[in-house]
Amino acid sequence: MEKRSGTTTVALIGRDCVVLAAESKATVSYLVASKEAKKIYPITNRIAATIAGSVGDAQTLIRILQAEAKLYELENGEVTVNAMATLLANILQSSRIFPYITEVILGGVDSKGKHIYDVDPLGGVLEEKKFVASGSGSPIAFGVLEELYRENMEKEEAIELAVKAIKAAVERDVYSGGRKVELAIIDGEGIETRTIELELAIKK
Repeated sequence: MEKRSGTTTVALIGRDCVVLAAESKATVSYLVASKEAKKIYPITNRIAATIAGSVGDAQTLIRILQAEAKLYELENGEVTVNAMATLLANILQSSRIFPYITEVILGGVDSKGKHIYDVDPLGGVLEEKKFVASGSGSPIAFGVLEELYRENMEKEEAIELAVKAIKAAVERDVYSGGRKVELAIIDGEGIETRTIELELAIKK
């Protein structure tokens, strides 16, 4: 039996960083398979990805991206966020007959700036200039982001908004929840990870 995650993940661009956030519930139909599912993965030291959909498919794609990024860095130096999004899109496009059932958000910082890309299961790529959300709780998260996002947010403000968007989705989307909100904060220095207990996030 394969774990599938209804999921809510978000990504947004701050003044000096990119923030990724996700809740931690994984479901199989109406069964809660895990309350501590990992949904944010590092690809390089300045690029990370969120996953929504089939956990097995997503983890396979993450392993491919990590390996390809490492090889590219060894041979050529910096790998850009756009390059990773293009590679992922090509993998997904080539698998259309037997598709990977997952949606991936790639976010990171490179020499060209701060970037977030939303990549759908068939390889469609959209670069978002402000924010994006994925998964079953995304319509609720988008409502929070649309209302409260502003450009050039400081790091802590961006983190607070990402948590608010996840919290709103968890309170209304039956497939989102778990025990924690996972965060990856990416800037020119690397990836900082944080975990916030979901009960604490909801109380705020």
